[in-house]
Amino acid sequence: MAEASKVIHVRNVGHEISENDLLQLFQPFGVITKLVMLRAKNQALLQMQDIPSAINAMQFYTNVQPTIRGRNVYVQFSSHQELTTMDQNAQGRGDEPNRILLVTIHHMLYPITVEVLHQVFSPHGFVEKIVTFQKSAGFQALIQYQGRQNAISARTSLQGRNIYDGCCQLDIQFSNLDELQVHYNNERSRDFTNPNLPTEQKGRSSQHPGYGDAGVGFPQMANAAAIAAAFGGGLPPGISGTNDRCTVLVSNLNPDRIDEDKLFNLFSLYGNIVRIKLLRNKPDHALVQMGDGFQAELAVHFLKGAMLFGKRLEVNFSKHPNITQGTDTHEYVNSNLNRFNRNAAKNYRYCCSPTKMVHLSTLPQDVTEEEIVNHLAEHGTIVNTKLFEMNGKKQALVMFETEEQATEALVSKHATSLGGSIIRISFSQLQTIRENSQ
Repeated sequence: MAEASKVIHVRNVGHEISENDLLQLFQPFGVITKLVMLRAKNQALLQMQDIPSAINAMQFYTNVQPTIRGRNVYVQFSSHQELTTMDQNAQGRGDEPNRILLVTIHHMLYPITVEVLHQVFSPHGFVEKIVTFQKSAGFQALIQYQGRQNAISARTSLQGRNIYDGCCQLDIQFSNLDELQVHYNNERSRDFTNPNLPTEQKGRSSQHPGYGDAGVGFPQMANAAAIAAAFGGGLPPGISGTNDRCTVLVSNLNPDRIDEDKLFNLFSLYGNIVRIKLLRNKPDHALVQMGDGFQAELAVHFLKGAMLFGKRLEVNFSKHPNITQGTDTHEYVNSNLNRFNRNAAKNYRYCCSPTKMVHLSTLPQDVTEEEIVNHLAEHGTIVNTKLFEMNGKKQALVMFETEEQATEALVSKHATSLGGSIIRISFSQLQTIRENSQ
């Protein structure tokens, strides 16, 4: 291998690959200071902030083949130790006032969308453009105002403030960019001066840019990069990021109370589900095929030893690479309840072992705490609840006495109807429910 450098040389960069695609591939490993596209050679040069960040990226992509839009790209250290050409996409930061702000959100317990950021920043002036992305520093956004004074006012007023009570803290710096480039109007980017932009690239599904198409129709790209980004730039302890086994064997189930849909509700927290099969000759065993090996590794990591219906689950990789389709399998590959068809990085961020607290979303606007309690109370003792509104939508936190009770409520009531709405339930990593007072 060439001498380590903070400059990475990328080959086989086809014309369909954008600067943003390359940024997404390397942002999980650190700040990218410069990017130069060598279009005539189908190559690119990308400079990380420091050599350790570049080494982390190179080590990761030695084990995981980086793929963008279905095309394998090849990376190596560049012979350059420094790039002298400053690219317009370099996202350096500084204190020199600029109309574009670089915003990092710390302690992010709730999802932040373009709409939420617009609501927070628009009181300080006309916001022209917003671009959000995931980096090793966490969730970040670039926010472009019409005038520099608006950006100065926003930074002065909002620096260090929380978007929500007790979480989602704003860390705001001036960007050195002159102009934001926005290609799509969706929940990740928005040009408020041009409402006619498409929501996605024509001819592509609503997957993240950069995801190739996996055999079962799920995003496959550097899923590991998305996971690494979600966990602050490094994979959780015990997760290699290189597993390619997609099928998980679950044993010590309670055969009287479990079924395929309940298993789907639990395992879909960690990835998309292809199919599930309960083993008729071993009624306390089941096979679950995940969308890819990273997702299977997350499921094994977070669910091993979880309590459900009075049994401690055993979760291991199966010797079978996949589940053969048949009359005794339940198919979920096209289910709109799969959680990772969009915003994979956001969903990975909320992966955790079962907790006592569940988070409810897609609730009816007129729902009451009493209705929520009545819907879930059969599964255990509810210690506390909080109904709140985020981005104009009703959501709730419900805390049970034990993790097992919360798990039972989730597997039994996720995707059920409450007041005419199909509700979604996931585990929350919050330890307690805060009151509204700061």
